[in-house]
Amino acid sequence: MYQKNKFIAGQIFHICNKSIANFGIFKDPENVLRFLKSLNYLNSYKNKPPLSTYLRSNKNRNEKFNLLIPQNNNLVKIISYCIMPDHYHILIKLLFTGRLSKLIGDLENSYTRYFNIKFKRKGPLWQSRFRSVEIKTDEQLLHVSRYIHINPTTARLVEKPEDWKFSSYRDYLNNDKILKEIMTEITIKNPKTYKKFCDDRIDYQRKLKEIKKLLLE
Repeated sequence: MYQKNKFIAGQIFHICNKSIANFGIFKDPENVLRFLKSLNYLNSYKNKPPLSTYLRSNKNRNEKFNLLIPQNNNLVKIISYCIMPDHYHILIKLLFTGRLSKLIGDLENSYTRYFNIKFKRKGPLWQSRFRSVEIKTDEQLLHVSRYIHINPTTARLVEKPEDWKFSSYRDYLNNDKILKEIMTEITIKNPKTYKKFCDDRIDYQRKLKEIKKLLLE
């Protein structure tokens, strides 16, 4: 049945989108940083100046941030994320009803403007409207977080997921507070246990991708 407003406070969603024609919009680390910085800035219910205006201020240009550390004015809680060369994954818990579409729309539009100006291009950057899959159980949440974190190894971009800089996985392993105190939604609380949980799936997910590729060729 059609829901007029399916994005309700308290729900958790796996959000993702891909570039047009698999274009490498995130190959440059500087571009990834801009995307993450945009997400951090826009994830707020406060009225703010445009991001470009904010970034022109020298005191804010190199401001450090961590998407996994909740702020008082957040619209959503970022549970995990991974930025791949041509697409992104974000696992999000909604803190307000009816605000997700605007947040992701503003994020993608902001990045499109930045990318088009930087590379002197015109036109859309994204393959389609972002996809959202609701996470309904603790088990599903755990498996989706693992899928997101081992995405770079599945694509054979790195041998170990912790070698990929553009995800939340390193925070999960290196900051005990992330799993023990902040990510109350994740049922595994020990970083070493979570690492084993992810490592145990790497080979299977790689083989599964190869099988799917063969079936499509």
